[in-house]
Amino acid sequence: MLNKESIQKVEGSNFSREFRKPLYDSFCFSRIPATVSYLLTGEGKSEALPESCFNQEEYDGVILLFIDAFGWCFLEKYLSHPFIQRCLDKGILSKITTQFPSTTAAHVTTIHTGLEVGKTGIYEWFQYEPKVDKVIAPLLFSYAGDGIPDSLIASGLAPEDCFPFTTLYQQLHLKGVDSFIFQESSINQSSYSKALSKGAHSIGYLNLTQGLKSLSELFSTKKSNKIYAFFYHAYIDSVGHRKGVESKAFEKSILYCLDLLEKELAPLMRSSKKIALLLTADHGMVPVTPKKTLYLNLLIPHLVDWLQVKIPAGSCRDLFLSVKKEFLEKAMQEIAHVLQGKAEVWKVETLIENGFFGKDPVSQRFLERVGNLVILPYENEAVWWFEKHKFQQNFYGSHGGLTPHEMESSFLFLPSTP
Repeated sequence: MLNKESIQKVEGSNFSREFRKPLYDSFCFSRIPATVSYLLTGEGKSEALPESCFNQEEYDGVILLFIDAFGWCFLEKYLSHPFIQRCLDKGILSKITTQFPSTTAAHVTTIHTGLEVGKTGIYEWFQYEPKVDKVIAPLLFSYAGDGIPDSLIASGLAPEDCFPFTTLYQQLHLKGVDSFIFQESSINQSSYSKALSKGAHSIGYLNLTQGLKSLSELFSTKKSNKIYAFFYHAYIDSVGHRKGVESKAFEKSILYCLDLLEKELAPLMRSSKKIALLLTADHGMVPVTPKKTLYLNLLIPHLVDWLQVKIPAGSCRDLFLSVKKEFLEKAMQEIAHVLQGKAEVWKVETLIENGFFGKDPVSQRFLERVGNLVILPYENEAVWWFEKHKFQQNFYGSHGGLTPHEMESSFLFLPSTP
């Protein structure tokens, strides 16, 4: 079944010229962790997704497939695929908004903790970290631009200092639920993964087939406790960045994933066990072009003198600047003039006041890490910062902004049917 209520609500959540606003109070990604908890324990319904998104029952097991970048704009092209068709016939497909920014860093942290991005303070691939007074890449636990995983360890910063959160898995354990995390072996033991997987059993896999087989095997053996399995797949996002969302390679990456989901999980969903299969994505993606990227520091060379933090945060779809207070208004006006028709410039304070980072007040952690100005390009536009071999825009697909193709995601609910 297609959840028409969700589609109407999301498509009515408009902001500015052509942007979406997150629906933190209803159809939003941030409410998925509470939904998982409710399906397993019957508790926390008020923080879960609306009732129209799933069956109001308690389950012995929940599987969440987190398919990176498989936003609504891509999923709706494959409604006739056997896997999606099975879910439509026997389950519920809802449209939801992502959080803002529409980034993996924000959403994977939320899915592990149950906290909105405005609480975690982890919002982008590159962001300022006050504990080292530098811009870092939190998922790599490295300095921005160096590309060396765990390079922050030499600074004396521990992962627990950067990610001091109680995880969803620890919370579920107290309620008698055993949690399992499935993700690629290359990231399974990273500093970020280890810090955010506390309370769960981590299982690395070499390829999608192996990972899905391991997932099915988990549910094939009798367990005394209830089970939550989180499964992360990154390949679609990777191909979209490198090849572009209009490429044949991108289409093949989606079909590869959907074909394997149908092959490996269809038998599991005919199990006599009461299982809920969920599928979502952290964001969609829009086309961008390296050669057409607008580099802000080349367009406005003196801008660097106005910055409190000399290296910007974010990405080419949501460029965050920390501008000295005395130059904030001037910087905003000049950037808006230079990027007229290409992007919008907003004070972060204005977005906070309008609830773009959560339904609850943002945390001090968030305020210490976010800038005070953000550039939001229109669709197919890219605005970034140039520093040769360190900060250049080489992608053909990207995300992070507020356009519908970035901000619209899905929540697919499929109950087991023996």
